[in-house]
Amino acid sequence: INRSPTKNIPNPSFYQRQTTIASSSMNAYSEDPNTISLYPAELYDEDLTPDCGTEIDEKCTEIYEATKGWGTSEKRLIEAIGATTGEERKYISLRYEEMYEKELKKLIRSECGSNNFGEALQYLSLGPIETECRMLKKAVDGFGSNKVMMYSILCGRSNADMELLKKTYYKLYTDDLVSRMGGEVGGDMKKILMSAVQAAEEEFDPDFHTEDKAKEDAEELYKAGQGRWGTNEAKMAKIVVLSPPKYLKIVNAVYADQYGYTLFKAFEKEMGSLGGEAILYTLGMKLKPYETIAKLIKKACAGFGTDELLLTCTLIRYQDLMGHVCVAHEELFEKSVHERVKDESGGNYEKLLLALLNKVAPLE
Repeated sequence: INRSPTKNIPNPSFYQRQTTIASSSMNAYSEDPNTISLYPAELYDEDLTPDCGTEIDEKCTEIYEATKGWGTSEKRLIEAIGATTGEERKYISLRYEEMYEKELKKLIRSECGSNNFGEALQYLSLGPIETECRMLKKAVDGFGSNKVMMYSILCGRSNADMELLKKTYYKLYTDDLVSRMGGEVGGDMKKILMSAVQAAEEEFDPDFHTEDKAKEDAEELYKAGQGRWGTNEAKMAKIVVLSPPKYLKIVNAVYADQYGYTLFKAFEKEMGSLGGEAILYTLGMKLKPYETIAKLIKKACAGFGTDELLLTCTLIRYQDLMGHVCVAHEELFEKSVHERVKDESGGNYEKLLLALLNKVAPLE
């Protein structure tokens, strides 16, 4: 991309600093890809008695002070909850109830309602895994299901993440996640999501995941993709969803060598359905996760009107990766994520989203 070093960058030094830090990490991922885990698994050890520390207690006190009496100080809530990480929010959700005998999510709902700002704060009042469970519940409740939300949460996940998600979803809602998701979709999408929720991604084995096998799978994908999407999507889903990233990288290279374009180009050409979007998203999260998340942010803001729910959920779910995502977004669209948030939101909702971003990718 040819561009001025300062074009569309609120703080050039930040971008240059982030680029330097992120580039080596992104290059390392490209060389040795592994499916990214989003959950700090140690937080979900049932035997864990967390030592929250004084900083968490201070956050809880700030939330209490911001909401007691008449009126609510949204500014103080943004500072207390917005400028946190997922791990901190897990501790805050536990500790607040211990200190004040009230569930934090219920407090936020009563104080801030369910507008864009209030809904985002409610998600932030939970730990990362509980937040995603609530997002999935939101996606399937009511008339019709939000299929983009479903595939963006369920596809391209590590086995460990998926097992924790299924376990916690049942614990919260006494409902089997696999059955619930399967009941909400059909056709191509169902086959892909049902593969994704099995938590069955193979461990890379160089003796099994060979170039010869990659040639076989590349041929299978080519045959299934030549105008026949809709008849062999189960085969395509199995290869993409269950293959470890290291092997999928080999398949992608073999496919490009044999047929003249990558799997990304092949899927973009052949797939116009939501099922096609889901399989392309899965491929992206395994081979180009930061670019894929950047495109999801763009998708939330594309066309007439902003999909605030998708934007909120994407920024919250992928907060820990935003240092890399911000760089990828700028390179793809010549626009920072911070600027996109400012363009697409306003008021306290905008301030909250920017607080999330600035916690991990500060502009100054």
